[in-house]
Amino acid sequence: MPAEDELRVSTLELFFDLVFVFTLTQLTTLLAGDLTAGTMARVVLVFDVLFWMYAAYAWLTNQVPPDRPRRRLLLILGMAAFLVCALAVPQAFDGGGVAFGLGYLLVVLVHGGLYAEAYGAVVLWFAAPNAVAALSLVAAGFLDGPARYALWAVPLVNQFVTPWMTARAATGLRVRAGHFVERHGLLLIVALGESVVAVGIGLGKVRLDLGLFAAAVLGLALAAGLWWTYFTGDEEGAERALSSAPMDRRFRLANNAYFYAYIPMLLGVIVLAAGVKRSIGHFGDPLDIAPALALAGGIAIYLAGDVAFRRTLGIRPVGHRAAAAALALGTFLLGVWLAAGVQLVGLVAILVAAIAAERRWRPSGAASA
Repeated sequence: MPAEDELRVSTLELFFDLVFVFTLTQLTTLLAGDLTAGTMARVVLVFDVLFWMYAAYAWLTNQVPPDRPRRRLLLILGMAAFLVCALAVPQAFDGGGVAFGLGYLLVVLVHGGLYAEAYGAVVLWFAAPNAVAALSLVAAGFLDGPARYALWAVPLVNQFVTPWMTARAATGLRVRAGHFVERHGLLLIVALGESVVAVGIGLGKVRLDLGLFAAAVLGLALAAGLWWTYFTGDEEGAERALSSAPMDRRFRLANNAYFYAYIPMLLGVIVLAAGVKRSIGHFGDPLDIAPALALAGGIAIYLAGDVAFRRTLGIRPVGHRAAAAALALGTFLLGVWLAAGVQLVGLVAILVAAIAAERRWRPSGAASA
């Protein structure tokens, strides 16, 4: 294995991430079209299932770099499978369930095959449960009602069982800290950028006026605020924490931080983008409860995930972000009682205040953070 500092994220991996982020765009569009609890539950379920295998591919290229033609071709095949899943997202629980399941099965098979090339039969510890989860989704596509959702629960169980089994199976898996941190940071920045693009595409034939431009700029400011919270300290702290940890502990830290904690962070981006998309044409008008909650909840969910991420890796402070998450939730009242523009301004102000407070923080104040 090359030294950790010798492996950088390749352009093919970034290309892979761009294709995967299309699934986030599809989920944003799905949620924005129907801001209800039922649709939100489906979005969470689909995202969780897809992000599990994205994370699996991030682990894969961390240890089996796409540095030869066969690996590159297989990775492109995996991209095609993710594209099939993304196209089927709007109908994953309706007529497109079988297509989604088959695309997911191909994602799993390519992943297992690439790992087996480097590690042999030991990869069955995680490849076999992943295949069972994929077959459950294929079967779910043929069913309706509670039986369908019961089969969709199988991949969720797999996400807790497989890391536990792999950590104890002496698989020889290692984590290159620098590459791992860089890869997930690139995913997050692409997701933030795609959320802005999704809002712009969703405008359609909405009449351009001062309020719309103001809402769009404030939406961009929110995305920039989320960028600031992560990319001005979290990456450096995460790489230090992973690099200094023993390899057995590094496995658990990477999984807890970059899978479990990353789920609410990316979901927060999806929910926020859906909220901006629904409110951007109503800058001066009061909002319905659903889009106001999406705006507030998107920021709060993201910050809660970032707090979990920081606590997992021992990055300080966390108190300012936890307080900002709670305050962000309360802004939905501004949107409902006053106007969308007021709520957007309030959310931007909360992020700016949290960032400014952190810049004044010193290690001597760690106990209160």
